[in-house]
Amino acid sequence: MYVVMATGTGEFDAAVEIVKRLRGAGYEAWLAGGCVRDLLLERAPKDFDVATSATPDVVLGLFERTFAVGAHFGVVLVSSGDVDGHFTTEVATFRSDGAYSDGRHPDAVRYTVSAREDVQRRDFTINGLLLDPLRGTELEEAGPSTSLRSAQDDRSIANQEGLRAAVIDFVGGVADLEAGVVRAIGRPEARFEEDHLRMLRAVRFAARFGFDLEPGTKRAIRSLAGKTAVVSRERVRDELTRMLTEGQARRAFELLDETGLLAEVLPEVARMRGVEQPAQYHPEGDVWIHTLGLLAQLEEGCSMTLAWGALLHDVGKPPTFRRAPDRIRFDGHVDVGVAMGAEICRRFRFSNEETRQTLALIENHMRFADAARMKASTLKRFFRLPAFEEHLALHRMDCLAGSGNLDHWEFVRERWQAMPEETVRPKPLITGRELIAAGYVPGAQFKEMLRAVEDAQLEGTIATAEEALRMVRQRFG
Repeated sequence: MYVVMATGTGEFDAAVEIVKRLRGAGYEAWLAGGCVRDLLLERAPKDFDVATSATPDVVLGLFERTFAVGAHFGVVLVSSGDVDGHFTTEVATFRSDGAYSDGRHPDAVRYTVSAREDVQRRDFTINGLLLDPLRGTELEEAGPSTSLRSAQDDRSIANQEGLRAAVIDFVGGVADLEAGVVRAIGRPEARFEEDHLRMLRAVRFAARFGFDLEPGTKRAIRSLAGKTAVVSRERVRDELTRMLTEGQARRAFELLDETGLLAEVLPEVARMRGVEQPAQYHPEGDVWIHTLGLLAQLEEGCSMTLAWGALLHDVGKPPTFRRAPDRIRFDGHVDVGVAMGAEICRRFRFSNEETRQTLALIENHMRFADAARMKASTLKRFFRLPAFEEHLALHRMDCLAGSGNLDHWEFVRERWQAMPEETVRPKPLITGRELIAAGYVPGAQFKEMLRAVEDAQLEGTIATAEEALRMVRQRFG
């Protein structure tokens, strides 16, 4: 039997063409890594990588459009395509790495002609698989537009038996996929010493696929978790963001906690465990359990700011915990949480826009309870918050992870949806220009005047410029 799947994608066709050309020039070439794993799991690969015995200079000479972005590590990007689209494929030379003194990059790279040797340097068995996309004479004759495709369903794997026959497995990756296990290749400690970020990646893969961490791999992570302190905060941030936005955030953070990684990368979140909450408002349990309840609701592809807002919305509770005579209290936890969130965003180098939105979600998540008592002007300004739909989504998750009462959420959502945009953001009745024309001297009081006018406009008590100026004269003289 030959082969595999049906992608129907230009990326796949481009990768197969690269394999064919490399083989035609006398070199080994295979599809490698995550794309093979995803095909076996019946998932659509995000991209297709090629591993080859050809050295970077050979690859650069064989293809017209190339980028030697990682040639010193044996990686060349090959651009291909036509009027229907251009695709970039990563082509990596078989290699054997030297020591990793910086915990990220090999100090030296030695090229090899052995695919088996190349696979041994990879991180996990499920990522160490190779695939022959040209297996079978019929496939080679048909070309990339039909090889590995299903005639019946162009979106799914056509023949799992054929797919498995085309896989080259030197590390037991197929068995681990079947068992649902993330296992480091070789000695786990060695793999994690090479690149400390691999510990976070192990958690992310396990969560994404619903797998377990192989016991030896898990033990190694526990013993080496502190090594993540030397990983760049940007790389850690990106891994955490992927965990939060791939649809399995709760499982990912449970594994981070179990392995000791959470205490290393986000100690503020780790401190949520065991922090009691008043049972009448939070029957689900402590702050950690409550936060996991929000993470469980994050959908795949959600925005990173909503995801981080869900994770950090109660980050101020542990340091403000107080057992009062009437009940447990967290006085000022929102303000404390905003300050802590700002430090976390700074530490992980969020962009200014990402920081603003994440902190806004923390700052405003308790305001829904007061919405029914807000003045019209206050409610409308509440609706003006950027990406207000994220505030709604966070509050809904917050309620469902606690008491389950959605009354405040429904009240706000109904009014937000019913209120026209021109009512929420009406055109100003007057500006500083009109105040100057009316004889007022520019100064700090202008802001107060214009704010008072806008409040009255939002409340519906004035509607014209004349009424606005009359109100200013009455209030400010």
